[in-house]
Amino acid sequence: MTCDRWSIIARDGAMGSAVIMTSNILCAATVRPARGLLAAVLMTLGWGAGSPAQAETPITLAPHRAVYDLTLAAVTGGDTISASGTMTYAVSDACSAWSTQQQLRLQTVSRSGGVTEMVSDYATLEAKDGHSLVFRTVQTANGHEASRVMGEATMTPTGGEIRYTQPSAHTVHLPAGVMFPMAHTRAIVAAGEQGQTSLAPMLFDGTGEDGAQDTYVMILGWNHPPSASQYPALARLPSGRVHVAFYTASTHDMRADYEIGMRYFANGVSDDLDMDFGDFRMHGTLHEFTPAPEGHRC
Repeated sequence: MTCDRWSIIARDGAMGSAVIMTSNILCAATVRPARGLLAAVLMTLGWGAGSPAQAETPITLAPHRAVYDLTLAAVTGGDTISASGTMTYAVSDACSAWSTQQQLRLQTVSRSGGVTEMVSDYATLEAKDGHSLVFRTVQTANGHEASRVMGEATMTPTGGEIRYTQPSAHTVHLPAGVMFPMAHTRAIVAAGEQGQTSLAPMLFDGTGEDGAQDTYVMILGWNHPPSASQYPALARLPSGRVHVAFYTASTHDMRADYEIGMRYFANGVSDDLDMDFGDFRMHGTLHEFTPAPEGHRC
């Protein structure tokens, strides 16, 4: 899953609006979607450079489709009094690459009764060798396009670059060690399998115009199967609770831009999401999980 950056403004919304009130990031699975869950979230696979866990622990991530119900968990101030939504995340094995699609739909209600419908559509094609990422993020508010980010990023062992085509043509440098979304998720799972409790990889997921982000990941225990899940394909896997904080690399600000908690299974599927939007928090429940059909051969 990946995580998308959002701005909430006058119309009250989160995830992908150009309306302004606060600037956050949403994850999708890695449900990485958001910036980095829905990640994901955000919201992942395909090795990027610079993670020791990659070489030591083979991790098999699962092509699948997942649907999450999003419900309001808490209001911590601000103008939002109600929020609900859904997030759909699908990852497909394209042989040499992973193809992901994520859509987040969020409705918020303000204290004055104003309703905002926010939609984020996010798609990537990520090379399994971690060398390239083609990305597209389109965000709308109440049916009107608020932002569009498109382009391609490439990585080598010594660094890389992002070539944006939307909203304007420009190039941003990537330092060595930056991971793309699927590689980021895979690194987290590998670290959990190895008994590590934290890691701090840089991430670029294609949801913003300003390049890579710093992330700090805490793994709050990794449990042997069976795992508590209504889905047999997940219940037989190890799993662990994970907390991910996202930071703007250029500012060196110690305050996180966005934080998300989730349970990761050993195949990269996530559930039990906790998403902090600043003035409110939402909980994501895995409502539907469909593994990709067997028989695909490259």
